[in-house]
Order: sequence, then C-alpha cells, then structure tokens
Amino acid sequence: MASVPESLALAPIVRLSDVHLDMASDAGTVNILRGVSLDIAAGEIAAVVGPSGAGKSSLMMVAGGLERASSGRVEVAGHDLGPLDDDARARLRRDHIGIVFQGFHLIPTMTAHENVALPLEFAGRGDAFELAEAALRRVGLGHRIGHYPAQLSGGEQQRVAVARAFVGRPRLLLADEPTGNLDGSTGKQVMDLLFELARADTATLILITHDMALAERCDRILRIADGLLVGDERPDAVLAAQ
Repeated sequence: MASVPESLALAPIVRLSDVHLDMASDAGTVNILRGVSLDIAAGEIAAVVGPSGAGKSSLMMVAGGLERASSGRVEVAGHDLGPLDDDARARLRRDHIGIVFQGFHLIPTMTAHENVALPLEFAGRGDAFELAEAALRRVGLGHRIGHYPAQLSGGEQQRVAVARAFVGRPRLLLADEPTGNLDGSTGKQVMDLLFELARADTATLILITHDMALAERCDRILRIADGLLVGDERPDAVLAAQ
C-alpha cells in the first residue's frame, strides 16, 4: 500500500466543524446533531458513549459519509464531504473506510471468502480473493473460508465482518456496537481482535459502545448527549489523576 504523505498523516483523519443533522418526522423536524465539533487523529482509538437516542450512531453515519450533514463541515481523510455526490462518497468509503455493524450485514448467499472479497471486487482489484483469504486467516477463520453465514456462529460471522472491514487496509474504521449481538466472552474476543488489528495497521477506530469498561480501553472517550458533545476524556489521564 502506498505510504501516506506526511502532511496528510499529521492532519486529523476526521474533522467535524459545527455539524448539524436534522431529520423530518411526523412531529416536525428533529435535531439529531446540534453543532458537534471535534478532531480525531490518525491512529487514535476513540469511544463514543451516551444514552440511547443521544446521536451516537448518527455521528458515526455522518463521519462515514452515510448521512449528509444538514450544515457544518465534515472532513474525512483530507476530503471535504460537503461537495461530494453519493457516488464520490461511496468511492471515499471504499478507499479509506471500513465499517463493522452490530448486525454483521453479511450476504447469506455468499461464502465467508466471497463476502470479504466483495468490496475489493467492486474496486476492481484482481487480487481480491487472495487478499480476502489472507484477511480471514488474520482473524482466525482460514478453516471456515468456504462456509456460508448460516453455517457460522455469531462470533464467527462478526469475525468475517471484521475481516471485510480491514481487507482494504482502511485508514478509518467505524464500529457501531460490534458486540451487541454476542455473548460476553465472544464479544471480548471480537473486541480484542478489533483493537489488535487497528493498532497493527495504525488505523483510526471510532467505536460506539454502551460498555464503559470497553470505552476505557480506548485512547479517548467522547460523550454525546442530546446531539451535543458534552465530554472529551482520555482514560489514562483520568486514571493518573486518581
């Protein structure tokens, strides 16, 4: 993979400036995000925490270019998302972003190998299946490469989703409650894997979680409430002050 220019590597991988997100509802316009500004550095692992309905997932969707901000500026990997149309945003996600959802989002009619290779095939990579196999071996599923999602446990399905997210070596990984459908032990294994891969690839990880013990393993904890950023803490600094 080509090296990142030093000037870009030093810039925040994600920069939100006074970002608002409004949604129409039967009761009128709902203000989901109400002026969020933050920078997330390259290689940083940040947890986003807050009560249900606070705007955590919406923040992730905006940062990933899956939702268009109503106002404000969103920059990802040096690109201003504002002027980009849907196709350009999709290309940016393909080239720079990996996403892991709570619900796995695997295609049931495709094997683990095919699911992981799919984004690389869309990108026109001739080595898609070779890289997909390497990614599956990286998450400990080399022996399950030809299995379909229904033949895999929940933990194995999420490992396939993790392999798919990392196969293109993205600079930014977004994970929305990735252990929400898993038992405690399996969830811990998946999170250990996510942290390990993010550190190994020096990828930025934005993790949405309700688990404060998990959040405290991150470099930074961003607290969201009522569509606002109400806290920005570094767990190591908090522990040092105790």
